[in-house]
Amino acid sequence: MKTFCGRANPTTGALDWVEESEEYDYHQEIARSCYADMLHDKDRNEKYYEGIRAAVSRVKARGERVVVLDIGTGTGLLSMMAVTAGADYCYAIEVFKPMAQAATCIVERNGFSDKIKVINKHSTEVTVGPDGDMQERANILVTELFDTELIGEGALPSYEHAHMHLVQAGCEAVPHRATIYAQLVESDMLWKWSQLQPIEVDGNKLLPPPAVVKCAGAPSVCDIQLSQVPPESFTPLGPICTMFSVDFSKPVSSTAHSYTAQFKAQTSGRAQVVLSWWDIDMDPDGNIVCTMAPSWSYSDPRTYPWRDHWMQSVYFLPAEEKVSEGEELNLIVSHDDYSLWYSLTQSEQNDVKVAKFRPCCTCQAHLVWTRPRFGELNDEQRTESYVNALRSILKPDSVCLSVSDGSLLPIFAHLLGSKKVSRFFVFFCMSQKVLKLVIHLLGIRPEQLSLADLEGNQISVLMGEPYFSTSLLPWHSLFFWYCRTAVAQLLHPNATILPRAATLYIVAVEFQDLWRIRAPCGTCEGFDVSPMDEMIQQSLDYRESWEAEPHPLWEYPCRALTKPWPVLTFDFTQCVPEQPVNSDGTVPFTGRGRCHGVALWMEYQLTEDITVSLGLTKPVSEEGACEWNPHRKQGVFFFRSTRETSGDGREDLIYNLTFEPHTGDIKMDFSITEP
Repeated sequence: MKTFCGRANPTTGALDWVEESEEYDYHQEIARSCYADMLHDKDRNEKYYEGIRAAVSRVKARGERVVVLDIGTGTGLLSMMAVTAGADYCYAIEVFKPMAQAATCIVERNGFSDKIKVINKHSTEVTVGPDGDMQERANILVTELFDTELIGEGALPSYEHAHMHLVQAGCEAVPHRATIYAQLVESDMLWKWSQLQPIEVDGNKLLPPPAVVKCAGAPSVCDIQLSQVPPESFTPLGPICTMFSVDFSKPVSSTAHSYTAQFKAQTSGRAQVVLSWWDIDMDPDGNIVCTMAPSWSYSDPRTYPWRDHWMQSVYFLPAEEKVSEGEELNLIVSHDDYSLWYSLTQSEQNDVKVAKFRPCCTCQAHLVWTRPRFGELNDEQRTESYVNALRSILKPDSVCLSVSDGSLLPIFAHLLGSKKVSRFFVFFCMSQKVLKLVIHLLGIRPEQLSLADLEGNQISVLMGEPYFSTSLLPWHSLFFWYCRTAVAQLLHPNATILPRAATLYIVAVEFQDLWRIRAPCGTCEGFDVSPMDEMIQQSLDYRESWEAEPHPLWEYPCRALTKPWPVLTFDFTQCVPEQPVNSDGTVPFTGRGRCHGVALWMEYQLTEDITVSLGLTKPVSEEGACEWNPHRKQGVFFFRSTRETSGDGREDLIYNLTFEPHTGDIKMDFSITEP
């Protein structure tokens, strides 16, 4: 059955009504999932297999029949490991219907249908008894319910329920326990993702509003590839602390709780950020350990097992606190059933009161701006580019219209002497009580704007970063172009548009690790999981699932195999064209390697001589090393099959891109010529 669905178009700003199959969302979730990354995680798989074999052996040594409960079975991999290790029967629970169907197919293909029962339910709905989903309680509990924060996928409530209703007392558990680690650090780089910093414009120092300074910030965890944060960008103020452990073989409580680690400050500094990760012990003795520790904590970083389904966590303290070397400190972690948060006190404070509820944003800014957006607004070099561009075009009588979400450009324009500044789509404004006297805030759509809203003035400067909170892919910010077209009749004949143009760039790349999230697996630990590959491929083939996808490439090292290449230019001094714009051609491969896909990004030409790149921030090195803008996501087009390139000019990257003005989409196709 098909239904009409309203979908907001991030590029045109329109509400598009499209006919969708009832399976559309399923296909999108599967196509954009990272199941393949888990299957390619050899370290995880081997540790689980080893832990399962040990647990089965312990139960058999007691003379018991081995019954396994696998919650969140996914592909059924852990259940097949258990049966292969000697389990008598396994109940594999999977709530996501397409995944449960894939697991059933995989179990059957590997010949385990007689010993593995796939149950398509949430574990809390599973029943035990003669007429239930399970005939008996299990004596081994196997789970993979974890996310980067450990408990964010509801691990604690699931374990709590399982011990009450689904497993025997004294059961074995794989993993047996999990341990949370944390380190208090000072880091200007990371702190800029949480708090707006003072900004200087032509001798005027803009201070964040008190409400923002006092705000505890966004409550959600910031999960990143911490291995890509250089150690020189932060200063440890204390040791790596063991915060708490959870023993999964015993009854688990999801009740909120707090734990404290006491230590002496290693050095003086500003306590700002907590870096955190976890380990899981697959056995009671802690001999089989799977760790999420970042690569720079390894004695040999080359042995670090890369994974993207589990990363590391960054938590921001509610407020920056000065600490002195040798000072006794309490680092406190609190959790509810789904999340963690940290706080810091001095040890001499005997009455340590921990908030029962996690901190939340009270200034609204953290609800509107993402953490990368905070980093972008705090980027001094970027600010300097925009200020210099504005300085070169503004005049005392300029009437400016700003089109961006939560942008500081109107403030810069006012400080640089603009007569009147108006702006669209204002979600947050620095010092509104003062600035609203000089900046006219327009809460209307561009097509609704009239001269009356501008007090009879034509627009002499239309400006934008552009940034829109709804943008995911680089070209979604072309919404600025559609806004420019909507207000064309209100522009002065000699109006200046900033930025004046945007160019879409491409570069063929070899990823160090990111390719794993899209690579077929085939077999995993000796089991045929190809039905999973087939399911993902079917979803990728389902309409728009097979396109570029957004990724913050600063977290995922890659090597350029071609030179960066401009493929489409969008002239903002003109209105959006009526007809599609096509660009095709070839780019020679200059680097030798395995080409996994194509990276795409926008560069904005603010003025004739000032350009801002939202992709590569430096020229590609001779070895092909790339440095990416950390504030925006770039687009990645993955090839379905990889190709080795010689780099001697025998192969070319063939591209064909078409910008569709009516939809705002960019249709793209890439291929590689034969040598």
